[in-house]
Amino acid sequence: MEDRLQNAPIGVITVRDRIVMASNEIASELLTAEDPSGEKIADVFPRSVADSLPNAFDGESVADTMFEEYYPTIDRWLSVSVVSGDGTATVYVDDVTERKTHQQARERLRAEHERVAVVDRLIADVLRGLVGAASRAEITETIRERLGNSEQYQFAWTGVRVADGEGLDVEGVAGDQGETFPAVRAAVKRGDTTPEQRAVERQRPQLIQSLSGDETVPESVRVAGFGDGVQSVLAVPLVYGSSVYGVVGVYAGTKEAFSDHERSSFEALGELAGLAINATRNRQLLLADTITEVTFELGAHSTLAQLSESCDAELTLGGTVPADDDGLTCFLTVSGTVPEAIVDATASMQNVDGGRVIRQSDDDHGRIELTLGSETPLVATVAYGATIRTATFEDGAGRLVVELSSDATVRRLAVEIGDDEPAPVLARRDRTRSPTTAREFRNELSEQLTDRQETVLRTAYLADYFESPRGSTAEEVAESLGITGSTLLHHLRASQRKLLDAFYDEHTGDRS
Repeated sequence: MEDRLQNAPIGVITVRDRIVMASNEIASELLTAEDPSGEKIADVFPRSVADSLPNAFDGESVADTMFEEYYPTIDRWLSVSVVSGDGTATVYVDDVTERKTHQQARERLRAEHERVAVVDRLIADVLRGLVGAASRAEITETIRERLGNSEQYQFAWTGVRVADGEGLDVEGVAGDQGETFPAVRAAVKRGDTTPEQRAVERQRPQLIQSLSGDETVPESVRVAGFGDGVQSVLAVPLVYGSSVYGVVGVYAGTKEAFSDHERSSFEALGELAGLAINATRNRQLLLADTITEVTFELGAHSTLAQLSESCDAELTLGGTVPADDDGLTCFLTVSGTVPEAIVDATASMQNVDGGRVIRQSDDDHGRIELTLGSETPLVATVAYGATIRTATFEDGAGRLVVELSSDATVRRLAVEIGDDEPAPVLARRDRTRSPTTAREFRNELSEQLTDRQETVLRTAYLADYFESPRGSTAEEVAESLGITGSTLLHHLRASQRKLLDAFYDEHTGDRS
């Protein structure tokens, strides 16, 4: 071999009659690590999928060709050029693994970016569909129809927890069901643990990237998925606070269907859907002429019931305000003990995030503020979309009176606020409420106030800020809300202005 070829920066092999005549050192290192002279060219090169090199030497004459192929046995991408000559052929070989690896990485990132963009547009389309939805059924139908009928996924189904809290009921399905969804439906009916069931129990999305190979999935579903080419599933709970309103199972034909970004987007979708369902329930309750009033008994699992027993006091709920992190700020009248004793007793309790004394009328009577964590009956009641009318706690037990829309499931709420068993129902009645001037006034004012203004005004009112003498200073109310004193006063002035405008009907301008 000529010196110029022997010293070339790439592999060089000369071939005559399909036999290697000579090769430079680089070619030997790339292919066999030994001198391939005397070997058949087809034996020198490892096998690839296309086997392009042997094909170039199969004819009566050598065919000039150029290609890039991956060779699994040496784990390399090689660029190969075959140039025919007078009785001989020269094969040029170069290692292009690094370039091909970078190219494939770029292609994967581009493909993932394009898929994420499509999914983001799809989820945005779903969210737009939720805006005008008037009921829970309409919300879940929107989700499964938009997702199940998209080109990204094979099908989507939605389910809801059964009334006794165990298992799921299938609501509906959209998309190409194949044999997989019937297998899923049968597994749900049998009470098998499906990804959707785990998502509801854990209140977190559950991803299965290899449906047929994941033994946590019922065998019948794995077999059906393998036959249909379904490879992955993402189960997303529809949650608001501590309440789970249902679940959506999305099934796809590839293992890469749900990237980290897509999982985050679906998790946000589940939370927004839960918020939308909660909002529809509140709206139905607000506008309904017929409501269901239910009285529940709360046991020792209730934080406030525990406090009433440990402090030998009676606690009466005066009002609530939603707190950050799915909590609830409660304003309570204390009878039978020093209010400060109740606040002190909460220091070691896990489900209380803070408290303070608002007013102490005498040694055994006063008013306090407590912020309850998410794992408490009152928080679960509000998250379910019910309105708390009254709540009293004494001797380790509580009596909770709530209002529900006529289509709400009392049993479901009993499960949400119960402990090991559903909370006992002491009384239930359906009643028709006629519109009153006061109610119309409150509704009209509520529409004029921003959410923040209403929260600030209600918190200040329940914290006795407007009493004389004041039960809470502006700084204390502001700290309770996590805002500055100047921001509190700004919101109070704006909301009071709107309150006076509505009461006196003298100013109709829109004020902020």
